Amino acid sequence: MLVLAVHPDDEIGCAGTLLLHRRAGDAVEAAYVTDGRGSRAGGLSPDQMAERRRTEAVNASALLDAGFHWLGLREWEWAESDLVPRLRTLLRELRPQIVYAPSCIDFHPEHLRTARALATALDAGSPAVIRAFPMQVPLTPVLVSHVASVEAVEAELRRAMQCYASQLGNIERALRAKRYAARLYGRGVLAEEFWQVSAEAYRRIHSSVAVQDGRFRGLRARPFSDPAAYLTGLARRRELRRMAAE
Repeated sequence: MLVLAVHPDDEIGCAGTLLLHRRAGDAVEAAYVTDGRGSRAGGLSPDQMAERRRTEAVNASALLDAGFHWLGLREWEWAESDLVPRLRTLLRELRPQIVYAPSCIDFHPEHLRTARALATALDAGSPAVIRAFPMQVPLTPVLVSHVASVEAVEAELRRAMQCYASQLGNIERALRAKRYAARLYGRGVLAEEFWQVSAEAYRRIHSSVAVQDGRFRGLRARPFSDPAAYLTGLARRRELRRMAAE
């Protein structure tokens, strides 16, 4: 199993499922695309923040019992041509059966660019299954094909979340998303949602995705606006479901 975290802490979006994989005896690998230097939390300089977030990622991946792969591109300063060959090498070396990845159900340019880079890096005919997971933008029942209750690993999940002390706002939103998913799909208290597609479908959908199209909205700091994240972009989600089925 390979999780592709665009920023250190993005893997928390599917961390409960990764813990379930480890309980089942599956090997889990975590690859971090950027160094997260763009965060301004705590008044740290970009270099200090990058160092801080790498340390947080090392600690979180250890608690997830996942292999650690630091690609470490400088946030906001990288080109897709920098990432594609690294992803291609990683995929060929690890040969994952399932890749947990960002998708075009997002508004963050770096998430979208990483999704496009992954689509380019995937070999034609790759047997890998891609499970897109939400990074603050819910997939909604329009696209969700798999839901995992993660209550059984809640204690370990919370410890992994606590590693990201510099990103408490993002972590709180990730936790809210898991509560919403559990309630929406009737899976207890905490759950994670996924949109599973073949590698070929992922390649077809994401190879030309716009870097910023404004059709989605994420969970924000104040929960009262969260319903908008589920309603904004429904037509686009339906279009993507159709494209995946073709």
